[in-house]
Amino acid sequence: MSGISEFVKHTNHQATRDWERKRTLTFFMGVNRLLTRVYHHVDVESPSKIPRTGPAILVSNHISGLDPLVIQSGLSRPVVWMTAKEYCENPSISWLFKLIEAIPVERSGKDLSAMRSAMRTLDSGKILGVFPEGKIAPTRALLPFQTGVALMALKTGAKVFPACIEGTSRGREVVEALLRPCDMQLSFGDEIKFDRKSSSRESLQAATQAMRVSVARLQHNHPHKINRSQ
Repeated sequence: MSGISEFVKHTNHQATRDWERKRTLTFFMGVNRLLTRVYHHVDVESPSKIPRTGPAILVSNHISGLDPLVIQSGLSRPVVWMTAKEYCENPSISWLFKLIEAIPVERSGKDLSAMRSAMRTLDSGKILGVFPEGKIAPTRALLPFQTGVALMALKTGAKVFPACIEGTSRGREVVEALLRPCDMQLSFGDEIKFDRKSSSRESLQAATQAMRVSVARLQHNHPHKINRSQ
C-alpha cells in the first residue's frame, strides 16, 4: 500500500508542478506580448497559420537574440525553441529558456541529443521553433539552411510553417536586443509543401530549399515596411 500511496503522491505533485508551470508560462506570454508590441513595436504583417492543436515546426530567419520572443508574441501556443547552448547556460537569462523548455544545441556540429529532444517535442504535439540558418545573419541575405529540419519533418510527419522577422534589432545578442527598443515586422506564411516520400539526400535538400524559399518570399512581401526599419 505504501508503494501505491507514494505513486499517487508523486503523480499529484507532478500534476501540481505542471499546472503551476502552465500558469507561469501563460503569464509570461502575456507579458512578452506587451513587451514586444509596446516597447519593441512589433507589427504582425500576416497572422500565424499554425493549427491550434497538433505538432508543427516553425522555421524563421534569424536577425537577433530577440527573435524567439518576437515570434512568440504572434502566437497563442507556446513554442519550444532549439537554442544555442551558451544562451541556455547564461545565468542572466537561463531562467527564461528553462521556462519555455528550450532545447540546448551545440554549435560545433550535429547534436544528436538535441535532435532526439526535438523529435520528442513534436511527438508530444507541441510547436518546435528552429532557425535553420544556425546563427544570426549579419545582413538581410538569408544564409544557407541546414537540412536537420527537413529530416525531423519527414521522421515525425509534422507540418512545417515559415515565419520572417525584419527590424532594427539586427545583430544584437539576447540581453542587448531585449533592453534596447526597436521596430520590428513579423510575418507568418502558409504550410510549406514538399515531397515526403523519400529521405534521400536529394529529397532533404529539396525540402530544405522549399523552406528557405518560403521564408525569402515572406521577407520580400512587405519591402516598404522592411526598408523603413533598416
